[in-house]
Amino acid sequence: MQLSEDRPDYEFALRAADGRHAKVNDRVLSRSFILAPDRLVEDWPVADLATLQPEDMDAVLALAPALVLLGTGSRQGFPEPAVLAACLTRGIGLEAMGNDAAARTYNVLAAEGRKVVLAMILERAP
Repeated sequence: MQLSEDRPDYEFALRAADGRHAKVNDRVLSRSFILAPDRLVEDWPVADLATLQPEDMDAVLALAPALVLLGTGSRQGFPEPAVLAACLTRGIGLEAMGNDAAARTYNVLAAEGRKVVLAMILERAP
């Protein structure tokens, strides 16, 4: 059987993710980040869903997404209503899910050519 490597037609693919690490293309990240099909913003200063504030979404929204995927760590969690409102008042959807599900969803939507941005919270070691 002949195998071929699947190469996406977008610049940044998420290869793996869990609560503490993510692999974007060939780089392993251990700090929260923002990812769009054509952009990687490293060191997003959010270390925990409980500390996420509406102003933390400014860097995410600056990428002009139609949909924001919020990777909430090893488990699914939900942001405060004010964080949701930061997106929804601009007509931008926000879906919160665990990092593994967020990684899969991002890759599907990016492959479809959607204007998706992933904001992934990576938990820091204690």
